[in-house]
Amino acid sequence: MTIQLPVQSLVRSMPAEVAVTPSRRITVLGAGHIGTTIATMLAGAGHAVTLADASGAQLALVHGKSLRRTRLDAADRSALLRHLNNQDIVVSALPYSLNRGIAQAAVETGTHYFDLTEDVATTAFIRALAVDSPVAMMPQCGLAPGFICVLGAEMAQRFEHLHSLRMRVGALPRYPTNALRYNVTWSIDGLINEYCNPCEIIHAGQVTRVPALEGLEQVLIDGVAYEAFNTSGGLGTLTETLAGQVDDMSYKTLRYPGHAEIMKLLLQGLALAEDRPTLRRILERAAPFTPNDVVVIFVTGIGERRGRMEEDSIILRYESTAELGAIQLTTAAGCVAMIELFLTGRLPARGFLKQEDARLEDYLGTVAGQLLLQKARGSETH
Repeated sequence: MTIQLPVQSLVRSMPAEVAVTPSRRITVLGAGHIGTTIATMLAGAGHAVTLADASGAQLALVHGKSLRRTRLDAADRSALLRHLNNQDIVVSALPYSLNRGIAQAAVETGTHYFDLTEDVATTAFIRALAVDSPVAMMPQCGLAPGFICVLGAEMAQRFEHLHSLRMRVGALPRYPTNALRYNVTWSIDGLINEYCNPCEIIHAGQVTRVPALEGLEQVLIDGVAYEAFNTSGGLGTLTETLAGQVDDMSYKTLRYPGHAEIMKLLLQGLALAEDRPTLRRILERAAPFTPNDVVVIFVTGIGERRGRMEEDSIILRYESTAELGAIQLTTAAGCVAMIELFLTGRLPARGFLKQEDARLEDYLGTVAGQLLLQKARGSETH
């Protein structure tokens, strides 16, 4: 049974009031569903927000008097540098392949940088760039990586010794109707990336890599059957952070049963992992975008506490509304919460920032974090 999640059940104590963030000049690159939602949330908080996209047609779909819209091709280095020269923060909601150039431009113009990438190589590049950077650089904001990393880090702190930490996240259609039992709810490029690249886990106390689409398991949450399997990038830097503190830790994506078998046929049997443009065209036709989605978050920790073995679980479910998709809400709010924390001095002022640098209590005390709590349907066991 799914019940409304009480605020006090997720964190031990909450701040008396939500911190007010000072107004800043912020550019959000990418006027898709999630980029537009991020821009709208930031504008609603009183920031001077510019929503930029290379497509004038895409910008024309965006409504909102408080948003300034401008055509800008982020791949045009000169144009990007000119634009960022008078901005305080840039948020990339564009495909991860563009983020290296955007991050370099941010450093050159003294603009703090945030993105949504799950790509491990892109994050490593940004991390190296941030070593001597005068600005803050925080990739991997959003849901997974993002919110799930904050939840996982907090779960680890609940135990004197943590034996296992399992994190499962699904962004799914509410009404699966096709053979894949899946519809695209966010980036196709990001989806392909997480299905093709190696996945980091902790096994027997050591960080190791395992293949994507493997480790298949059956999961039953609130009476709904799912399958879970390895995917790349969802843990962000959490494997590094918790290495030596947990015996076994894994991240898997939730899908409806049967999806993994079909994807393995496409990627491995038909070798489309080496022909991503063809795979992209197939997914665009077979799994078209839907705004009617759900997001399921499942975090379980098992370890020693008060002299005995115990288990904790957090289960959260988000459902789309007429105004906002579930993946839009969770990804956008996850990013905006980090920007709020940064602007109120609860994250380092410069260099590479990890998602787990944020305390869950602080994270949920932001305006965006409060929204995540209010919209959640779920339960927690102790």
